[in-house]
Amino acid sequence: MPRTGTEWIAAAFVAVAAASIAWEMIRSAVEIIMSHWYFPVGLVAIAGVIGVAGWRWKTASALRRASRLRHLRLTLHEIDAMSPTEFEHAVRDLMMRDGVMAEHVGQRGDKAADVIGRDTGGYVIVAQCKHTTVGGKAGSRVVYEVNGTAGPAHGADIAMIVTNGLFTRDARAVAADFRIHLLSRDELSRWGGEGTTLQQLLGLGTPLRRWRRVRYSSERFMNRARRVRGARAS
Repeated sequence: MPRTGTEWIAAAFVAVAAASIAWEMIRSAVEIIMSHWYFPVGLVAIAGVIGVAGWRWKTASALRRASRLRHLRLTLHEIDAMSPTEFEHAVRDLMMRDGVMAEHVGQRGDKAADVIGRDTGGYVIVAQCKHTTVGGKAGSRVVYEVNGTAGPAHGADIAMIVTNGLFTRDARAVAADFRIHLLSRDELSRWGGEGTTLQQLLGLGTPLRRWRRVRYSSERFMNRARRVRGARAS
């Protein structure tokens, strides 16, 4: 930073010169664009074509993969032998089998989401996967985590937690309060082994499903937390 008056004057001259040069560059660029308007229009058109082609290719690729997975069946024995990452991929594949455009996003810092998909009805489905030992139970902590991030962080319409184990009684009570779907061994067996679709398991055919969004559940949880804090303070 300048220290003396002379340095401040010199710095002001430099700033004025830099602003003048920047202005001339901007003016020249505008003149070039206006005199050769077909160049930027062409670039925009090319970018649009590339974007549409990329989207169509991605959509076609997902449809081909869903077609290959149409007859996918996974038994509980096969699922129990998977690693946690393989289990996440299996959940994604089962979602794609049922026509959900699903993507695996699970990694460190995934904000309680391992798979995110969009079904044919336009619903964004966020899945948190918990692979555990046979007989293991997922507690209410994961339900609170999913409720806090599924809507705000991932824009979920529907949130679900999938495990090859079981859920504690407290987890089921909290999930019912937040309208988060829990898929344990029984549901996983029907989904993976028997071919029951995810839409059937979640009841996505009901026309009033839209109002049951995680964001409302999150607001309900916040209001409930405020009431608890107020009761403790009194």
